Amino acid sequence: MADQTFNDDPQHEPTATSTWSRLLAGNRRFAQGKMTHAWQDRETRESLIDSQRPDAAVLSCSDSRVPPEIIFDAGLGDMFTVRTAGQIIDDSVLASLEYAVDKLHVSLLVILGHQHCGAIQAADQQIGVLASRVRHGDNSSETAQSLASVIDDIEAMGDAQAAQDAQDQLEESLENLLPEAQSPIVRLVGPSVLQAYEAQLRDHEDIERVHIAHTIEELVDRSQPIQQALADERLIIVGARYCMDTGLVEVLSF
Repeated sequence: MADQTFNDDPQHEPTATSTWSRLLAGNRRFAQGKMTHAWQDRETRESLIDSQRPDAAVLSCSDSRVPPEIIFDAGLGDMFTVRTAGQIIDDSVLASLEYAVDKLHVSLLVILGHQHCGAIQAADQQIGVLASRVRHGDNSSETAQSLASVIDDIEAMGDAQAAQDAQDQLEESLENLLPEAQSPIVRLVGPSVLQAYEAQLRDHEDIERVHIAHTIEELVDRSQPIQQALADERLIIVGARYCMDTGLVEVLSF
């Protein structure tokens, strides 16, 4: 539960900063196996029956290994959580986060990705299938090359100009194909995968980081209320990535 009194002052940065520090402290306790499980008692539950005043909103992946309330050692009423595969954004996610910002007055919004994200892996694999189709007419997911292999083949061409033209054509074709993909994971996570590859980033951990940044950019672009809250300094958005190996949250932007 929020440990600070809600303040109607539009200057919310100190509240957001202290909230984020408190969440990171909770994450350290979780990683060390020293959770306190605060604000999970009967008294807290009963105090929240009529209303809620969370300090933070969290958009995270729905992966069962990444429950935000647990990895931040948080309690009832601490955070307003929205979870989707690959923390993708749709209209219901936008409406939920805008409610948290405008009606619940959260001052901190965390976009939380994670290590070994299945959505990233699935999008990368399916884009490989699309890339094989573009380059070789191969529609089989069993025989298709990975996107990395397709790009390696292009880069190995003897003619540098021909290789550049082929890569430009591949990128343009994939950008046109992604919006038509049947899977929403491919449609919505795929652009992050392409953006990472264009930046010469192929490791899934790097792609996960790119996807978190891309998600923040998309969220701000699509939501006028969130744009306004940022402009009014009523909101801070944090990009973060949960590392399963250590249990710690990696801060990407704050």
